[in-house]
Amino acid sequence: MRRREFIAGLGGVVAPALWFTGAHAQQPERMRRIAILMLRQDAPEGRRLVMEFRRRLEALGWAHGRNIWADYRWVVGEIDRVGDAAKETVEQRPEVILAEGTVTVAALSRESGAIPIVFINVSDPIGSGFVDSLTRPGRMITGFTSNEPTLGGKWPELLNEIAPNVRRIGLLFDPDTAPYAELFLRQAEASVRTLAIELFAARIHGRTEIERTMAALASDSGSGLIVLPDPTTNSASDLIIESAARHRIPAIYAWEFEAVAGGLMSYGMDLAESFRGAAVYVDRILRGYMPADLPVQAPTKFKLVLNLRTAKALGIEAPTSTLLRADEVIE
Repeated sequence: MRRREFIAGLGGVVAPALWFTGAHAQQPERMRRIAILMLRQDAPEGRRLVMEFRRRLEALGWAHGRNIWADYRWVVGEIDRVGDAAKETVEQRPEVILAEGTVTVAALSRESGAIPIVFINVSDPIGSGFVDSLTRPGRMITGFTSNEPTLGGKWPELLNEIAPNVRRIGLLFDPDTAPYAELFLRQAEASVRTLAIELFAARIHGRTEIERTMAALASDSGSGLIVLPDPTTNSASDLIIESAARHRIPAIYAWEFEAVAGGLMSYGMDLAESFRGAAVYVDRILRGYMPADLPVQAPTKFKLVLNLRTAKALGIEAPTSTLLRADEVIE
């Protein structure tokens, strides 16, 4: 019964008062401590997502500094640093950890199997060994998956729709920070077979290889780019967007902020929804629920953003079909 009530509440907007009935009506008598390990830079987009998490926690009765204390750590796509940050996080002995990204959760699980972890932005929690199943995680880890692999087939279709002259697409990712890349690659390969487009894996290792890879891609006319979301490409989004513009490469991204920052278009999940959902899970764990009993949630809301300024600079005229499907058009 508790699980059904919880899932129903997660699916919609729940008035804060509904969470405080019976035994929950009293404020916690002691300060509760949580940790937040973000696999991105402490920049406007990261702070916006964290604020979504904090606002939902506050709506559930948890006020930072009054009855809950959050320790923040930010790691920018550096695998070695992730291990150190995970160790430092566990040493603080928080009651719950909010962790962003596959490599972060993997590092935390190596350090401790006793502290509950709520993850965000993990593509393949079963394949990564974090959970036994999505409905019954079975361990001390649960959370919210990110861009599911089926999007790998959607990105080439959208890029082909707006830039039909593209005949060759590179899927850009760092295999060190995107161990799930093959899932997306297989979906993209299946999609391009019907589009008469060549697809190849554009593997990079850190920021230093991005410009060389972009220049090589641009040397072949008719090239396009899919930027797979991973800690390296996320943290280097400014460099990728600038390079794609300079080399006149049509590119599609996973995150809205990348289209807003000058990328041609983006299609992906609403990450803020996951952060708000994660706050609900943290609340439930602090109130006695076990992560093993909280099902892993898949994304349900996706957003298409089109930047017409960038399209114009690339000499691309967006078709009416794309404009009508876009959730947001930047003019």
